[in-house]
Amino acid sequence: QVQLVESGGGLVQPGGSLTLSCSASGSISRIVAMGWYRQAPGKQRELVADSNAGGGTNYANSVKGRFTISRDDVDNMVYLQMNSLIPEDTGVYYCNLRGYQTHDTRPGDWWGRGTQVTVPS
Repeated sequence: QVQLVESGGGLVQPGGSLTLSCSASGSISRIVAMGWYRQAPGKQRELVADSNAGGGTNYANSVKGRFTISRDDVDNMVYLQMNSLIPEDTGVYYCNLRGYQTHDTRPGDWWGRGTQVTVPS
């Protein structure tokens, strides 16, 4: 089984910065994409940023220019550098991995448990 563990969340004042980290472990044979989603109170989970195997990245319009996603494919890590944080960035941030496990031809979609980011207004 694939496990994702996030870290780095916390309380930060508006304008501040945080870096989230996610470590993936398990019998991963190929990663298609890794990324970050967030869920604000009372809202649906939404894509924040993701990075595919070809090096392409996608960002939510609301975070473009402020957040940067990066990956370490040797250690199966993904990071989210968040700058110029605003109260609207508050939410639980989830790590996501899409890919394949060893000896399994079916694609999988795995999630971490989430880490809270709070930016007070």
